[in-house]
Amino acid sequence: MYMQAKKNNYLLYLVATTFFMETLDSTVIATALPMMALDFKVFAVDVGVGITAYLLTLAVMIPISGWLADRFGARRIFTLAIAIFTGASILCGISESLNFFIFSRVLQGVGGALMVPVGRIIVLKNTPKEDIIPAIGLITWPALIGPVVGPAIGGLFTTYASWHWIFFINVPIGIVGIILSLILIKGNDEVKKLPLDIKGFFLSGLALSSLIYAIELCRHIREDIQFILAFLVLGMVMGFLAIQHFRKVEHPMIDLSLLKIPTFESTLIAGNLFRIALHTTPFLLPLYLQLGLGIDPFQAGLIVMSIFIGNLAMKAITTPILNKYGFKKVMTINGIAIILSLMSCAFITASMPITLVLIILFINGLVRSMQFTSINTLGLADVPQNKMGSASSLASTGTQLSMALGIAVGSLAISLATLINQGNPNEPSIADFRLSFILVLVLPIWGLYRQRTMSHDAGDDIRKKIKTK
Repeated sequence: MYMQAKKNNYLLYLVATTFFMETLDSTVIATALPMMALDFKVFAVDVGVGITAYLLTLAVMIPISGWLADRFGARRIFTLAIAIFTGASILCGISESLNFFIFSRVLQGVGGALMVPVGRIIVLKNTPKEDIIPAIGLITWPALIGPVVGPAIGGLFTTYASWHWIFFINVPIGIVGIILSLILIKGNDEVKKLPLDIKGFFLSGLALSSLIYAIELCRHIREDIQFILAFLVLGMVMGFLAIQHFRKVEHPMIDLSLLKIPTFESTLIAGNLFRIALHTTPFLLPLYLQLGLGIDPFQAGLIVMSIFIGNLAMKAITTPILNKYGFKKVMTINGIAIILSLMSCAFITASMPITLVLIILFINGLVRSMQFTSINTLGLADVPQNKMGSASSLASTGTQLSMALGIAVGSLAISLATLINQGNPNEPSIADFRLSFILVLVLPIWGLYRQRTMSHDAGDDIRKKIKTK
C-alpha cells in the first residue's frame, strides 16, 4: 500500500511537470519577441502568431485526446505526446524563419494538446475518489505559474544567452519524462473501441481555428476587414453546426450534457471569460515594458514575476477564505478585484516608482490565484465519477482555448487601441498599450455579470475538502 501510494505521488509529480512544461511554453517567448523578430526580419507583434498558433493547436486537438487515450491506451499516448513535444521544441530552437517557427509551434501544440488531458485522465484513473481534489490541485498548479514565470525565463535566456535556449531547455526534461512515464504508468490500459466522431472533430476544429484566426487577423484590421468578417462568420456557423451535431450523436467528441451541471456550466463560461482577461496580462505586460517603457527583456520578465509571487502568497489563505465565505461571495468580490487590478495596469508609466508597479502586479497575482483555484475546484465538484474523464477533457479544452484567446485578444486590443488613437499598429505607443488594458476589461465585466446566476450554496459540499491550487 505504501509503495503504491509513493508511486502515485511520483506519477502526480511527473504529470505536473509536463503540465508546467506545456503551460510555460504558452508565454515563454513573450519577452523574446523583439529579439526573435530581428532574427526573422519581421515586426515583434508578428512573432506573436507563434504563441497563438501553439495555443490554437492545443484548443483544436484537445477534444480528440480522450478518444485517443481510450482507443490506444493512456500510457502510449502520454509517452508519445512527450516525445512529440520534445522533438518540436528542438525544431523551434533551430528555426531560422517565421514560417518554419510557426510550423514547429503547431507541432509542439499537438504534443501539448495530448499531454494535458491524457495526463489528467491518468491521474484520475490512479487516484482514490477521496484524493481527487488535492490531486487535481497539484497538477493544475503549474497551469497557474507557467504562463507567469515564462516571461522571466524567456527574458533570462534572451538577455544572457539566446532565445533558442528557451526551447532547448525542454529537451532534457522531455527525455526524463519519457523514461519515467514508461516506468510509472501501467501498460495494461483497457482499450475502448468507441467510434471516432470525425464530423464533430472537423466542425469544432474549424470553428475554433476560424474564430481565433479572425481575431489574429485583427492586428491588420485596416487591410483585412473582409477576411476578418469572413472567418468570424465561418467560425460562428461551424460552431452552431458543431453544437447541433454534439447534441444528436451517441458518442460525441464533446459531451454537452455536462453543461446541465450548474457549477460546471458556470465555471466553464463565466470562469473562462475571467481566464481570457487574465491571460492577456503575461502577453501585454512584457511588450509594454519593453516596447513602451524601454526595459530590457530580463528586467521585464522579473517585473512580471511579481504576479507569481502574488500567486504564492494567496496559496496559503485560499482554503480558509473559501471555507469561511463560500464560492459565490468570494468569486464575486474577487471578480471586482480582477477588474480593478487590470485597470491599474493601464496606469503604469515610466515615471512610476518600481515598488508601486510591483505592488500592482502582486495584487494581480493574488486575485488571479484565487479565481483560478475557485474555478478549478468548483468546476469538477458536482461531476459524477463516470463523466469525470469527459468533464476533464472539456474543461481542458476551455482552459487552453482561454489561453489562446487571451493572447489573441491581447493582440486585438493593441490593434484596436492603435486604430482608435490613429497610431501605427506595428509600433504601438504607451497610449496604445494603456488603452488596450482598458479594452480588455469588457471580458471580466461580462464574466461577473454571467457569474451572478451561480447558486449561493454552490460548492458547499466540498468546501471543507478544498486543497489550495
